[in-house]
Amino acid sequence: MDSSASQPTLFSRRPSPAFPAPFTRRRRARSPKMLSRSPERGEFETSSLPVQRLYTPLDIARLDYERDLGFPGEFPFTRAVSSPPCTAAAPWTMRQYAGFGTAEESNQKFRYLLSQGQTGLSVAFDLPSQLGYDSDDPMAIAEVGQVGVAIDSLYDMETLFEGIPLDKVSTSMTINAPAAVMLAMYIATGEKQGVPSEKLNGTTQNDVLKEYVARGTYIFPPGPSVRLAADIMEYCAKHVPQWNTISISGYHMRDAGSTAAQEIGFTFANACAYIDAALAKGLDIDEFAGRISWIFNTHNNFFEEIAKYRALRRLWATMLKERYGSKDPRSMMFRTHTQTGGSTLVAQQPENNIVRAAIQTLAAVLGGVQSIALSCFDEALALPTDEAQRMALRTQQIIAHETGVTDTVDPRRQLLRRIPHERARRRRRASTCGRSRSRAAASRPSRRAGSGPDRRGELGVPAQRR
Repeated sequence: MDSSASQPTLFSRRPSPAFPAPFTRRRRARSPKMLSRSPERGEFETSSLPVQRLYTPLDIARLDYERDLGFPGEFPFTRAVSSPPCTAAAPWTMRQYAGFGTAEESNQKFRYLLSQGQTGLSVAFDLPSQLGYDSDDPMAIAEVGQVGVAIDSLYDMETLFEGIPLDKVSTSMTINAPAAVMLAMYIATGEKQGVPSEKLNGTTQNDVLKEYVARGTYIFPPGPSVRLAADIMEYCAKHVPQWNTISISGYHMRDAGSTAAQEIGFTFANACAYIDAALAKGLDIDEFAGRISWIFNTHNNFFEEIAKYRALRRLWATMLKERYGSKDPRSMMFRTHTQTGGSTLVAQQPENNIVRAAIQTLAAVLGGVQSIALSCFDEALALPTDEAQRMALRTQQIIAHETGVTDTVDPRRQLLRRIPHERARRRRRASTCGRSRSRAAASRPSRRAGSGPDRRGELGVPAQRR
């Protein structure tokens, strides 16, 4: 019988099998006596879903391991897009978001971050640059260099990356409406350094649709804006093959108030619009989908955020395969950058934000992201200081090199079940061996003092050594 015909899809529903009575008994509510001693704080919930007090095999009865999880690096990539993923020797890209004032000042900041161990650059542009204004425009006077670096010309772009080899460092540029202009300047800067466009590695955000939803730095109407985004995807697929042509963004919608589930839904809706525009230009899905990247927001609900990245990988791979007919596994791999939640920062007692960012970073790592930036502890007050940027970078480095989370692929359920099982097995083995030795010693004939040829053998001293 062909089992594939009845194989359920990702969204199919199957009846849950019956489980023994102990499982259902253990799920009963706590007794009034227990509640009187330690009252609960009310209903638990994530930003999107209620959370039960206890989970058992009943809750994953319909889970099919190969279909829903699979192995790391294999469809549907739930556990990881590659095997092995980030390791202690080569962890995720540490890419702090930086840029302010002039190109010279931002160049110094970039060099400082690279000297501290940062492994990639992320450029913050000021609002006039994001909206296509020159710095000397009367409309731009109050905002020049305030929330990012001012880039008005090719000379500014060359100054921004002076002394930074563009064939050795990947650069992410948070730019949307004028993305084509900034990318052209970056390619020209690389050529001046002797780096051809084929060797440039980085990302243009190029996601203008979320500007209409959450940020507002758009220039043109939606239709022409999407066409420009698709033009960049087409050009880079042919001439800048290592460049991530678009970084589709859920981050800004989450900080604007969406739940984690809405963050996924809205962002995937935008992704479909860009894919459809690229397909309309005659591109094949596997010509450009492998260079679609993402940026998502990591908030405080630890387990929800870990689960979110696993769900994103599975949903994306399934959609590319079933809806768009992708055949290349690289197109189905969901590769994402994340930044810790800016809206979770608090201006009062800002040092507490260090703890928040560390917890969010650990959730992102366990979720399997490829690149991370931390919102610095003082950003609720102003642009981050050097001290805050260094603390954010050190937080990533400590998690990468001192916690062991990069020692194994997807270090969660299987590892947490294996470690106590293995330790208990070894304890049982040691106990069994100890009892065997005790029984063996008890079965030996006893010897009185002075009897026998030599008593030193009983004390652990070899008899032949006299």
